Amino acid sequence: MSATADHAEERTNPAVRLGFQPEQVVQEIGYDDDVDQELRESIEDTIGSELMDEDYDDVADAVVLWFRDEDGDLTDALVDATTYIEEGGSILLLTPKTGRDGYVEPSDISEAATTAGLSASKSVSVGKDWSGSRLVTPKAAKSKK
Repeated sequence: MSATADHAEERTNPAVRLGFQPEQVVQEIGYDDDVDQELRESIEDTIGSELMDEDYDDVADAVVLWFRDEDGDLTDALVDATTYIEEGGSILLLTPKTGRDGYVEPSDISEAATTAGLSASKSVSVGKDWSGSRLVTPKAAKSKK
């Protein structure tokens, strides 16, 4: 594949844009009827396998966390999600867009991520109803032993 084709896929494939790569193990938390099926399929196509469900009991390279305002405490959900990922892994936090049922304020996401020891590396629109925040362990925290 040429570099130009790679860049085109990055722009058009939301899973690639979000940093998913072939052969990654990705666990999905918070699945419900309202999730973006096209995004799920895009991630599965990119990684080459199905998303692991909440019962998966091994470590994953990344976690997809669907979270709505009524789902409870976001900080707790993020802390729980960090226990499922490899060191250096990422959490894709997906929340309903402004005006949708279950909308979560960006300030709440930022506060919860910071409290959970994560930093947001980028936020993106991932569908007509969902926004995504890619959360990672801060580099400074990784280097401490």
